[in-house]
Amino acid sequence: MTAVLRAIRGATTLDADTPEQVHERTRALIAAILEQNALSSEDLVSVLFTVTPDIHAGFPATAARSLGLDDVPLLGALEMAVDGALERCVRVLVHCYTERARGDLRHVYLEGATVLRRDLAR
Repeated sequence: MTAVLRAIRGATTLDADTPEQVHERTRALIAAILEQNALSSEDLVSVLFTVTPDIHAGFPATAARSLGLDDVPLLGALEMAVDGALERCVRVLVHCYTERARGDLRHVYLEGATVLRRDLAR
């Protein structure tokens, strides 16, 4: 099969809004997405991060760059503030080229974010 453009979702949560937690949890999320989908940085087109309004301590993109994604376009944005929404949550949408069928992609939900998509969290 020829590689096609796909999107992979994921999310994680922080126990506390600290630079260390933003860095550690974002790195773990991106590393898991890459590993579980057999991707390298060469396969990535772009990565979009959102954070909930209660995260101020750091940029998820900075953590992703520390994994060697220096030449991948990375963008951060603020998630909508919705009453009752999951707190201290980092979400990601990874655009990549892969030979995997859409149904074979592994979306990754870590820490408290597993409640967001129990159907996709493994």
